[in-house]
Amino acid sequence: MLLTHYFPPEIGAPQSRLYELAARTVASGHEVTVLTTFPNYPTGVIPDSYRRRFRVEEKIDGIRVIRTWVYATPNRGFLRRLLNHLSFALSSLTAASRLGHVDVFFVESPPLFIGLAALTFQRLKRAPFIFNVSDIWPQSAVELGALKNRLAIRLAEWLEMHLYLKAARISVVTPGMLERLVARGVPRERMALLTNGVDTLVFRPAPPNIELARRLGLGEYKVFLYAGTHGMAQGLDTVLEAARRTRNTEVLYVLAGEGAEKEVLMQQARSQGLDNVRFLPNQPKREMPDLINLAYSSIVPLKRLDLFRSALPSKMFESMAVARPIVASLWGEAADMVEFARCGIVIEPESPEAMAAAVERLAADPRLAHELGENGRRYVEKNFDRETIARRFVELLETAARPAPSQ
Repeated sequence: MLLTHYFPPEIGAPQSRLYELAARTVASGHEVTVLTTFPNYPTGVIPDSYRRRFRVEEKIDGIRVIRTWVYATPNRGFLRRLLNHLSFALSSLTAASRLGHVDVFFVESPPLFIGLAALTFQRLKRAPFIFNVSDIWPQSAVELGALKNRLAIRLAEWLEMHLYLKAARISVVTPGMLERLVARGVPRERMALLTNGVDTLVFRPAPPNIELARRLGLGEYKVFLYAGTHGMAQGLDTVLEAARRTRNTEVLYVLAGEGAEKEVLMQQARSQGLDNVRFLPNQPKREMPDLINLAYSSIVPLKRLDLFRSALPSKMFESMAVARPIVASLWGEAADMVEFARCGIVIEPESPEAMAAAVERLAADPRLAHELGENGRRYVEKNFDRETIARRFVELLETAARPAPSQ
């Protein structure tokens, strides 16, 4: 059983990753149940078909999906987000009697408080759980300035370490995260690396979708695309500052997605008269390969925080799979990978001058852009194809579900 706060039809990295892993696990012959919330991220709006209901059960591509009530709120404001997280941790427990037999739980964090439900299910179902850490919390919230209360930080850190202790295995998405947790005392032998990846059959180079380009008004521009959450971690004001410095009139910066910072960013772009910036809402998952194929290049930014030295944003892999170069406003593992794969231009995080220069350089050199894109496609096919990662996922589930040998 997958216990997660995020799942399609929501759009985002964890949603896509968990759906694809679940679907492939079903295809391998296992029965998979996903216990999740009503769709609400990041807008806080629950679709009409789920409103005024406490629990819904449905089937998605062979995956049994049970959804329970959640306090829906936009992804902004720490207290409201905390209530959002806690409400599902509690409401999910009401589905315990409907789950039937469970061999192993796979628990997606953040949010960290989903671990409270994991601990309860572990006792109720007498089944082990794998705790998947896609973002180290509360460390990330503290470094971003979202969590400042010392008592709250101590309580969250206690819960975090308690979950590491109680989990059968702890999986992480990057080698750097693995080493960070080992340095904090988590036994290496209980750690597993389960990286992000991409379906290279879905995300692949394709001719431009002219109808989509017309509908989105992208025309003949050289589109430099950011597609993802507009939140605190990404530092998208750097993209706007780079746009202000860009002189090439063929270049159009496109920011697609939703998030807590989007309204502020749109106001900033309007106040500065940035006519080379276009904002788009979340696009349907089925259209994401076509959207990236409309781009000349992708932009992948994160803030200049030590925490993000061990990040590997999943949107990198989608761009690489579609053979689009990356303007990588990153450092640490992600920057090293882009340089090793020779699939983009690496610049210092939060440097609008460097971003504008990289954009201008790529826009002026289509041959370089094509070469970097092709390099990325080859690298991601070899190292980050979702099918290969799904096999590791199934092996991890089977290992955790197997009883430990008696002493």
